[in-house]
Amino acid sequence: SGMSAARRLRRHWALAVVCALFVFAGVRLLDNYLVSVDAADQRAIGRATLDYLAGDGERALNRVRQAHDRFYGAAFEAPLILVERILGLDDSRDVFLSRHLLSHLAFLTGGVFCYLLVLRLFGSRPLALIAIVLFLLHPGIYAHSFYNSKDIPFLGAFMIALYLLHRAFRRETLGSFLLCGVGVGLLVNLRVMGLLLFAAVLALRALDLLTAEGAEERGRILRLGAGFALAAMLAYYASLPILWTDPPGRFAELLQLSSAHPHPGAELFRGEWRHTRDGPPFDYVPVWVAITTPPATLALALIGGAALAWRAARRPRDILRDGPLRFGLLLAALAAAPAVAVAALESNVYDGWRQLYFLYAPVLLLAVFGLQALVRSGRGRWTRAGAYALAGAAMAVTVASLVRTHPNGDASFTFLTDRTTPERLASRYWLSGQSMAHVDGIVRDYPSGRLFIALPDASRVSATLPPDDRERFVFTNDFRSGKRNFHEIPFELGEPGPCTASPSAPPLVNRVYAVTLRCVVDPVAYFGGLRREALATAPLDRSHFDAHRVGNLLVYVRDNCSPDDLTTRFSLYVHPVDAADLRVDIPPEARSKRGAWGVRKGYEFERRDFDFGRYGARIDGDCVAAVPLPAYPIARIETGQYTTAWAEAARRATADAEPAARSTFDLWLDGRVLTYVGTACAGPGQRFFLHVHPTHAGDLPPWRAEHGFENLDFNWPEYGARTEDGACVAVARLPAYPIASVHTGQFASGGSRDSPGSTTRWAVRLAVTPPQFDPSALTGEPLARAVFNVWLDGGALVYLKDACTDEDAETAFFLHLHPVDAEDLPGDRREHGFDNRDFQLWERGARADGRCLAVVPLPDYPIARVETGQYDGAGRRWTAEFTPPE
Repeated sequence: SGMSAARRLRRHWALAVVCALFVFAGVRLLDNYLVSVDAADQRAIGRATLDYLAGDGERALNRVRQAHDRFYGAAFEAPLILVERILGLDDSRDVFLSRHLLSHLAFLTGGVFCYLLVLRLFGSRPLALIAIVLFLLHPGIYAHSFYNSKDIPFLGAFMIALYLLHRAFRRETLGSFLLCGVGVGLLVNLRVMGLLLFAAVLALRALDLLTAEGAEERGRILRLGAGFALAAMLAYYASLPILWTDPPGRFAELLQLSSAHPHPGAELFRGEWRHTRDGPPFDYVPVWVAITTPPATLALALIGGAALAWRAARRPRDILRDGPLRFGLLLAALAAAPAVAVAALESNVYDGWRQLYFLYAPVLLLAVFGLQALVRSGRGRWTRAGAYALAGAAMAVTVASLVRTHPNGDASFTFLTDRTTPERLASRYWLSGQSMAHVDGIVRDYPSGRLFIALPDASRVSATLPPDDRERFVFTNDFRSGKRNFHEIPFELGEPGPCTASPSAPPLVNRVYAVTLRCVVDPVAYFGGLRREALATAPLDRSHFDAHRVGNLLVYVRDNCSPDDLTTRFSLYVHPVDAADLRVDIPPEARSKRGAWGVRKGYEFERRDFDFGRYGARIDGDCVAAVPLPAYPIARIETGQYTTAWAEAARRATADAEPAARSTFDLWLDGRVLTYVGTACAGPGQRFFLHVHPTHAGDLPPWRAEHGFENLDFNWPEYGARTEDGACVAVARLPAYPIASVHTGQFASGGSRDSPGSTTRWAVRLAVTPPQFDPSALTGEPLARAVFNVWLDGGALVYLKDACTDEDAETAFFLHLHPVDAEDLPGDRREHGFDNRDFQLWERGARADGRCLAVVPLPDYPIARVETGQYDGAGRRWTAEFTPPE
């Protein structure tokens, strides 16, 4: 009744005050944060889900850019898009501020359920109030709560599910278990890690069966457990439309993706770069939790865990009967198990511990157990007052830290790490702030005029600015310098009177943006001055654009340029005098395909392709672009423009030669240049794969060695243009090292190797440098006679067959080398006991004049036994085994 509700509100007036304060603060801080890197993908999940429900079919779900994203977060993202559509939000500021607000409210809702759970556990409003404040005051999580719509809603839902779990086991009614099941099912929708709670409920039900007395009680326990499991599965299935067509198959795909998340990248941890796909160090999660979580909370959590362990050790039987003790031990398991599993399974975690922010829920609740243990450890009100005063002081310190580092709380570290200078921190850890402090500083310092600024991801950076300020920004830099963290990034076009962020802006920044952002306030004056300096010098080259050298800038000038010139892409290849100068700041073993910045082992140049809109401007009908050149000595520069004229020229260059392969795109190979020509192409949305197989595996970059080829996949606009008659032309350059073959083609739906489920539209294999070997030079008897005869010649195995068929040429070979000493094997092969060097004929050989030939160099270590042959669809087509002569 109304009277009862009023009494409840009066009892919880302190909770209402806390919530009102946090809501007020959150609304005031909404526009202090940038748009997340994942925001576009997350919105696509919500739009695809609603479009699917509206009848667009599964193709709506397949529009999500990354295939694995189809499985995540629809239960939260779809309502966000629904709010956008109901309110008619179309301006980017309104859209993303609404997302910030709803994500933050999801976080605050988790805090409310934290209060209610602690109140049910201990019956103490002071403890419950301390719990909600500690939950909401984690600096990193608080900052993420505005823009991270992946991990923060999962944290809030995890706390809600813990409350429902405790409520269900306390009430032991069918309705409470069904409600708990719905909560856990929606939790799994947000992240598959929610299966932890699903397993926890079933494990607790199993423990209850051990202490059940009589068949009737066991039957009730089983019914409630089955009701929970059924409700969880139905809620999960109903909230994730991607499952509806093939639930078992799609769920199996989800589990596979979750165990090996396809995220490439590099990250700095404790001063060392690591590739994220190699898995984290064993101490990765504990260190990140320790250096970013308020120390008082961690100390109380350790005290709470120790108190629970002491109670369990003194009275082991209470584990099965004592509800609070059992729940506390469950919290300890939930806090420890995921961190251990990440280290043991080498899971792909990155960006600190944001994917594991849900661990803060059990850690915080353990801290409340610790605080309660301190309160009960003494006698009298002074002891309780002292414990509460200690908690209050800890909260005050955390608030001070939040205020000091705002809006970069997600780059806030505790005294458990070296906090002497921001530069020191940034040289050891991967910072992931998302604040608008510097952008806002520029807007305040320069209230009028256009701001020509060097920043990546323009749509993210300016999305939450007011429309008038947003339109003033012109973004010029694609951020290819390779620098990270606290290195100052100078404006890439020189030093034309830089505008900087406000000196009062917080020093901690995210992993991409510089401490000082520099911009050109008057691009017309700047580019006009560059044009005058360029025209005062003789051009290095005359073409569609004249190229001039002005200081350390390469300046492109064209009179009376066309509108098409403003939207085209330029090619720029810089050949150094010394190839050793081709390097980036992140070591090669930590770089990924996305993070290589155009410099790869095996190339003899640095690629600095750019869009005119990033580095240029149109002034009085003339076009001027200026690109910084590297500081090292330059031997030669190759540059051009991917325009219709360029595409026509590339196409004419192939006119008198037969293509190396014909398919949807015909391919020509001339030296190290691979030209693609498609006469009926779909346009710029196309994505190609290009896999280069070297003659010698040692020429591969270290992070490609396990694959056996170099992945140079590309989007058509990066290398191509369309001719006047509608043909699509693309030109890709191959590495300088010796190449055995190239495998290339086109993805059917703009996918990639990192997007499971994408299919190829067409694919071809090209032999680039067939083995230089004369079969007539073979003497003596072969080591093995089979479908192919196998010789040993000059430290290499030679496979030869006359009258070779298509099946002979296309069937894969297996080659297993068993060493005399297993220690000679590469580390990742020792568990198998042999070196696996399986290959395709086109990787190691060629088919010509009806004969198939492959040459495979052997390693230097002594070999005890060689096992080789060919596979077919049914297994091994033929096998041979022999001991090579010394």
